[in-house]
Amino acid sequence: MLLNVLAVGDVVGEGGQDILSRRLPGLREETAAHFVVVNGENASGVGITPAQARRILESGADVVTLGNHTWNRIQIGAFLDKEERILRPANYAGRVPGRGAGVYPCQGLRIAVINLMGRVDLNSNLDSPFKAANFHLSREKYDLALVDFHAEATSEKGAMGWHLDGRAAAVWGTHTHVPTADCRVLPKGTGFVTDLGMTGPINSVLGIKPENSLNLFLGGLPRRYEEAEGSCKLNACLFAIDAETKKCVSVRRADIEE
Repeated sequence: MLLNVLAVGDVVGEGGQDILSRRLPGLREETAAHFVVVNGENASGVGITPAQARRILESGADVVTLGNHTWNRIQIGAFLDKEERILRPANYAGRVPGRGAGVYPCQGLRIAVINLMGRVDLNSNLDSPFKAANFHLSREKYDLALVDFHAEATSEKGAMGWHLDGRAAAVWGTHTHVPTADCRVLPKGTGFVTDLGMTGPINSVLGIKPENSLNLFLGGLPRRYEEAEGSCKLNACLFAIDAETKKCVSVRRADIEE
């Protein structure tokens, strides 16, 4: 039996939430996905509220992962403690709300999902994501593991894929909002892609109005970023995992563009 895991890239703003709500149920059926993980850390543009997290779960996500904007909407803190289906990066240093890993039942299997965040050009005040991965993989009781690595540097993401090759069934990158064309199965059976991309406005710079980004690069005064408008896309990848060997057999993009 093949276990199909659908991983959806960072949901950005109201447009991203809307296309996810409308299109994820159909995509889940089309891909015969048994398990869906959605990165939701940009649902508010920067951060996510409890209401937005619930909306993503109601859209068909089994687990919601986060990243460097986890605390931009501080009201999410108490929700992270209550809702086991939403994860924040496991390698946050210090005492923060929530959990960075969880184990969920699916098709008679125990699926571990681990959310990690990179340190290169992103947040140096973190524990090592590589050591955090080792810790959770040795601690959790599971049949197969999935890892969302929220990181800036492609080198760090690639290193994590190789670090976990043969130990995690799938490792994917999030954060940069740009889908990569390197879907592959590593030598020991781990499915890998450097970045899923984003779920949000197409005519944008990473989901925001182009003029906001241009203003910054042209030397203008800093101002609040605004979500772009218009047609949206949903970036995702489908990992097919052999339920017996716990190894990935294929990875492919499963994108939608309106």
